[in-house]
Amino acid sequence: MVMSHLNYNKKVLKEFQHPCNMGDIPCPDGHGKVGNPACGDIMEVFLKIKNNKIIDIKAKTFGCVAAIATTSMLTKMVKGKTLDQAMKITKKDIIKAFGDMPPIKEHCSLLGLDALHQAIDDYKKKNK
Repeated sequence: MVMSHLNYNKKVLKEFQHPCNMGDIPCPDGHGKVGNPACGDIMEVFLKIKNNKIIDIKAKTFGCVAAIATTSMLTKMVKGKTLDQAMKITKKDIIKAFGDMPPIKEHCSLLGLDALHQAIDDYKKKNK
């Protein structure tokens, strides 16, 4: 298998090669799933929430180097945060954590955020 690295920096490649918080959570408090048919990426986010804080987060990502790396980074950024703090994280925050990202791949970082937002909305609907 040949893999193009599109000039990814070492941080992106390291996160891709050793992603964190991957998998799912049985009976999650919140669940979100998004996909981008144009590029084929699919992300799922599973949350465990206690006292309005994300105490655990897992993700399943089917996609490119950038999709896997940014979803992994996102899980590390939001674990332990309140729901409000997690909702304030932006695509720029994720890219900044890596230093940079090939511009053609920046859209991938949005998908993880969209899945996170869906999971938080799912939790809020279940706990009105």
